[in-house]
Amino acid sequence: MVHSKEDLERAITASNILFGKSTSEDLRLLDEQTFLDVFDGVPQAQLPKSELENGLDMIGALAAKTGFLGSNGEARRELKQNSISVNKEKVKEDYRITKTDLINNKFVLLQRGKKNYFVLVVI
Repeated sequence: MVHSKEDLERAITASNILFGKSTSEDLRLLDEQTFLDVFDGVPQAQLPKSELENGLDMIGALAAKTGFLGSNGEARRELKQNSISVNKEKVKEDYRITKTDLINNKFVLLQRGKKNYFVLVVI
């Protein structure tokens, strides 16, 4: 045995997040290092925590503030097609990202479709 039982459980959880039907609760169970390991290599953007005070609108979160999507128009189209998730939960255009969405008080996971991830790092 090279790894502990906890390491095995973290690996299974990480695999389910990337390839299975995980939920936002599964994401919240990850410690910071495991979260970073799972999403290593995923594009990221940093935002000041003050951006979340009144809630960050989805268009800004997807395009203007982060560059995850190429334009505000593309962000609107993806939201209308119901292909955007925040922390594994589908959202609409009127959704606002707030401090309650933070994972480990620091991260927000954006997703387009099944395989395109983007991490917001709130500092």
